[in-house]
Amino acid sequence: MAHTANANDLGPSVARDVQALASGFVDATPQAILSEAAVRFERLRLSFSGAEDVALLDMAVRLGLSPSVFFLDTGRLHDETLAFIDRVREHYGVPIEAVRPDPEAVADLVAAKGAFSFYEDGHQECCGIRKIAPLRGALAGEDAWITGQRRDQSPTRSTLATFEVDPVFSPEDGTLVKVNPLAFWRSEDVWAYLREHDVPTNPLHDRGYRSIGCEPCTRATKPGEHERAGRWWWEEATQKECGLHAGNDAAGEDGPVTLIATSGA
Repeated sequence: MAHTANANDLGPSVARDVQALASGFVDATPQAILSEAAVRFERLRLSFSGAEDVALLDMAVRLGLSPSVFFLDTGRLHDETLAFIDRVREHYGVPIEAVRPDPEAVADLVAAKGAFSFYEDGHQECCGIRKIAPLRGALAGEDAWITGQRRDQSPTRSTLATFEVDPVFSPEDGTLVKVNPLAFWRSEDVWAYLREHDVPTNPLHDRGYRSIGCEPCTRATKPGEHERAGRWWWEEATQKECGLHAGNDAAGEDGPVTLIATSGA
């Protein structure tokens, strides 16, 4: 079972320090949050996926920052997404590491259940192999990681803070901080930034894909639907997390940081 953190693991002083940091950056710009993260955390990684992440990468480059950038190559991404990542890599001249799952674990799952078992028994097992385990390896030894999460994306993200202790990926002998510079932005804020700065975007967005994941688990959204309605559309809205951010409810903007025990898959 994946390690999960709780208040006793991390210590109350660590939780208070991160809470105080978050409280001081509630009204800060994403650029200010990125700059603070770069100063405060020596080993810092940027998780790259979609529109929010390319906005953050654009900001980081304009600020002269150089976080280590990676993406989870699950083996089931759209061709358009892979081409988009190549375009971003070339546009900014920065390396973007492809983090891949254990091929034996993938092969065992497919042999036992087929390629589309998640339609019947939920996406957690597949995501656990293709996303959670690789991410744990990518974050090993890091001080913090940057995500493009926003509060308005889903019910499970409604209490995001700008800085949080990560209760899922913190190691047993330390603390990993999650940095959410766009926590208080809305979708329209992200797209206004992308247009203003002529930032490269995934062409799937032009075909109605507002939130993009793996090809079998993503569809275009219909008029009036929430932007994440196209992710794992056969499941309830409260289940639309793959486990990368399973600890989202662990901390709120103003309340104490309460770390919960939660599965990493």
